[in-house]
Amino acid sequence: MEDKKKTLTEEQEKKQTQRRDSDRLGTEPVHSLLLKMSAPLMVSMFVMALYNIVDSIYLGHYSTDSLAAVSYCFPFQNLNIAFGIGTAVGMSALLSRHLGARKYDKADKVAHNGFILAFINYSIFFIIGCFAGPIMRMMTNDATSEMIISEGTIYLRITQWLSIAPMIQSMFERLLQGTGKTKYIFYIQVSGTIFNAIVDPILIFGLFGLPAMGAKGAALATVFGQLLGCMLGHVFNKKFNKEIQLSFSKVRPHLQTMKEIYRIAIPTIVLQSVGAVMTFSLNKILSQFSDLAVATYGVYFKLQSFVFMPLFGMNNGSVPIIAYNYGADRKDRLEETMRLGARYGVGIMSVGTLVFWLFPKELMALFDSPPEMVAMGVVALHIISINFPFAGYAIMRGAAFQALGKSVYSMNISLVRQLVIIIPCAYIFAKLGGVNAVWWAFPCAEVAGVSMSIIYTNRIRRNILSKMTPRDANGNPL
Repeated sequence: MEDKKKTLTEEQEKKQTQRRDSDRLGTEPVHSLLLKMSAPLMVSMFVMALYNIVDSIYLGHYSTDSLAAVSYCFPFQNLNIAFGIGTAVGMSALLSRHLGARKYDKADKVAHNGFILAFINYSIFFIIGCFAGPIMRMMTNDATSEMIISEGTIYLRITQWLSIAPMIQSMFERLLQGTGKTKYIFYIQVSGTIFNAIVDPILIFGLFGLPAMGAKGAALATVFGQLLGCMLGHVFNKKFNKEIQLSFSKVRPHLQTMKEIYRIAIPTIVLQSVGAVMTFSLNKILSQFSDLAVATYGVYFKLQSFVFMPLFGMNNGSVPIIAYNYGADRKDRLEETMRLGARYGVGIMSVGTLVFWLFPKELMALFDSPPEMVAMGVVALHIISINFPFAGYAIMRGAAFQALGKSVYSMNISLVRQLVIIIPCAYIFAKLGGVNAVWWAFPCAEVAGVSMSIIYTNRIRRNILSKMTPRDANGNPL
């Protein structure tokens, strides 16, 4: 009996020692911790932006029709990303909260149920892939060429049927994020991006004796890179993430846990999904002018990811810090993270505005754009980038809302910005001023987003932060 008790005690001590890695979220200086947590994510997100843009650069040199075809597919790619990342972020935020409160068994349960939800999400997009042809015809118009529809159908079908890889990859990445091991996310995404960049031209242009596959080659290169990232995510979690013990034997559906994950995730999914609805709606508005206008918006959408992806890295880096210290009842660290995050968000996006204003022609030239498309793109980049600093503030505030269990605030802001304001404005501006006037809908929407962010931040301070107990570095009440 004593031997059994001793063995049990040793196992508990070992388990507690393994789990102390996440404690740094509540002990290290906030400024350096935020940079350490965010820097790998920012770099990896920037690399992911390269991942997203490589296809379009090669396709722009291959065929303008192929570039337009992929641009029409963006809404469903965004929708796929919304479900994958949104669910993973919900899992990660809940995981960090349980770790901060020392509820380790619940953290394990959250991790395993997150993977169950990933497979549920995938089933939706597999069905979408089965109807890729009709979907492409719905998104285009009567003047769209059959080549664009055919290329888009193939691209959409492949990316949706094999979308399980990026969904599982997102889960592995957020497990690493939730336990403070963000550097491994960098390795995962860099590996996938490099692989994609190498394979893309081979499959698109038909190098080394292979047939030229155009959009089909771009889709295959993308999913192959995602499969590589998925496998690396599994390896890194198995080898280095000792705080969460992944095992098939522990995969048991727990309805309450799944509800809690989705309670955080659904607003994030909606927030991301409205971007897909916005892109679909804007494509329909722009297609009234020409497929070239749709391709121009597609190019902007890829270019802006260079700016937004690093911001999302800072966003994702701050979420576990805020969530952990909320669970640990550390108001001082929570507020400092929110304050620093907003400053960095505005700074990052201001740099983006400057780049878009100084080098618009050079950015458009990456895609071998015809002169008419370059002229349209310069106007679009100048106008839309005005809203970047405002978006930086709103997105970083959204990270705090999400970590504090108020993701619905971010959802409301996103709905107003990307549906209630931008779509009606774009439609009206298109009627009044033509294609170049459409871009002014973006700054208009961002004014509303910042206003709502300020209102919700004040509500958070009044209803949550003001009721937290001030504590010292050891967690003792002051």
